[in-house]
Amino acid sequence: MSHSQVPHAAPTLLVLAAGMGSRYGGLKQIDPVGPAGEAIMDYSIYDALRAGFGKVVFVIRRDIEQAFRESIGAHFEQRIPVDYAFQQIDDLPAGFSVPAGRTKPWGTAHAILAARNVVREPFAVINADDFYGAEGYRALAAHLASGTPDHAPEHAMVGFVLRNTLSDFGSVARGLCSVSPEGYLRGVVETIGIERDGNGARTVDAQGRVTPFTGDEIVSMNMWGFAPCVFDDLAAYFRDFLARHGTDQKAECYLPSAVTAAIDAGRARVRVLSSQDAWFGVTYREDRPRVVASIRELIAAGRYPEKLWA
Repeated sequence: MSHSQVPHAAPTLLVLAAGMGSRYGGLKQIDPVGPAGEAIMDYSIYDALRAGFGKVVFVIRRDIEQAFRESIGAHFEQRIPVDYAFQQIDDLPAGFSVPAGRTKPWGTAHAILAARNVVREPFAVINADDFYGAEGYRALAAHLASGTPDHAPEHAMVGFVLRNTLSDFGSVARGLCSVSPEGYLRGVVETIGIERDGNGARTVDAQGRVTPFTGDEIVSMNMWGFAPCVFDDLAAYFRDFLARHGTDQKAECYLPSAVTAAIDAGRARVRVLSSQDAWFGVTYREDRPRVVASIRELIAAGRYPEKLWA
């Protein structure tokens, strides 16, 4: 059998859920948004299963492990193999220690590094509480299945259209993407204070200066696809980050910054896959009714069954 015919393991879905306990005030209160009590994560894993993912790995905090396994993990274990990785503040490379007074986790790049001993196959990354839509999972599954050992690994990011990700109830932070004509990611710039403005969007700085956006810009919503070699790049970036910011009580090591650094150094290529699906998240309490209504519309359009796990 030639290299190009080697069968690939189904990709894994890595779900970043370490912030859940603090965000929701207890795991059992995860907001139901579907008609049969489904949470956003139910739709994510349903879409991933349909797209061909073979395993789910949840990145959680050790202190919520029992509650998470009982109220969430057990629910999915009947449907797909489930594993866990633990983001721990003291999981640091040799020579570094947690600065006095620091209680905050080290950020999304560190959260993914937590899975380095659990995930050995190509994998996708999502946030636990974001609704991405089926198109992104299909695109990532196809991309992750296409790699072969005789090609250099090529990562991927699902880019969403800015206007499909805005809230009606306040400003949001978004990772604005620069994309090459060939469809590769050049970098991600985290931009805060983006608010809806007609069919487009804008930011207003402290001096009242307005920066307009058409609404067609491509943004990153933390939906990525990686070859396992990304762990080496993330580990190197995290060491550099700690050397610069390791004594800071609040600094976080963000995944887009780590990926951009690998791109700039010529160690990574990231193909931008596009999704026209609307992204939903509950940034503001008032966003929840819109999420519920949007899922109802998707069910009415035949995109999801009335009861997801019937």
